[in-house]
Amino acid sequence: MSKKYSSPVITVQPESSIFETLSKMQKNFVKRIVVVVKNKPVGIITERDVNRFLGEDKTARSTDEIPIKHVMQKNIIMINDGFEDHFDQCAARMKTFKIGSVILVDDSGELIGIVSRTDLVKAYANVFGGKYTVKDFMSKKTVTCRKADSIKFALSLMNKNDVSRLVVTDENGYPIGLITTNTLLIHSDYFTKGKTRSRDYLLPIDENKKITVNDLLTDELITISEEDDLAAAASLMIKNKVSGIPVIDSKRNLIGVISKTDIVNAFSIVGPHEELRIKYKEMY
Repeated sequence: MSKKYSSPVITVQPESSIFETLSKMQKNFVKRIVVVVKNKPVGIITERDVNRFLGEDKTARSTDEIPIKHVMQKNIIMINDGFEDHFDQCAARMKTFKIGSVILVDDSGELIGIVSRTDLVKAYANVFGGKYTVKDFMSKKTVTCRKADSIKFALSLMNKNDVSRLVVTDENGYPIGLITTNTLLIHSDYFTKGKTRSRDYLLPIDENKKITVNDLLTDELITISEEDDLAAAASLMIKNKVSGIPVIDSKRNLIGVISKTDIVNAFSIVGPHEELRIKYKEMY
């Protein structure tokens, strides 16, 4: 596999706590961690998995008391690194199983790498310019909030709609910002407040702290037109380290969102088709 596109592989043991796992995510700026035993993958965990588990878990345990083995996804998708056209294989698996990464193993089943959505988006940006436009794959369903909304409300909106980002709009419905669970994780003071292991790790520990969505917004919102090249959207995501971009029309109206998942879906189609086209051209 080309190291040019490989993601760093961060690992934990099954007995590692939720708190330790979240700390590693924040420290390494990653959204998923592979769970290993003797360097063999046995599971994978994402921040959304933790969110979902804590929302359903009715016990009073703190996050440093819950082993990650109770939270991790055990049905992991793996391929051998010797697999030909493994990027196409990874894209197809991500689309089919609705997952964000595929684990690479050697012939002994030991972990050697991971291919994430980000890797495929980077590859798409570099290889498949001119194949599709944004409107071919964007999602027209968008979940929005206002900048005056509380962080707690924004998080509950994400969980209710099973999304990892919200488009922030002004009073006229024009997009002015983007907030994600990763934004909340990076700004969380959960990891710096002594021995507190609150289950609401994405929310301010001090309940008197009136933090709103506006407090976490960056100065500039990246947007794109539905007529733009999908590869341009992929490039913007990689350059600005975002997983989704609001799509606007000529009047700045919000008409959709293009995400890394959408680009992976495009990759799963255009990759195999491009290879067939090249093979056919070589034959004739």
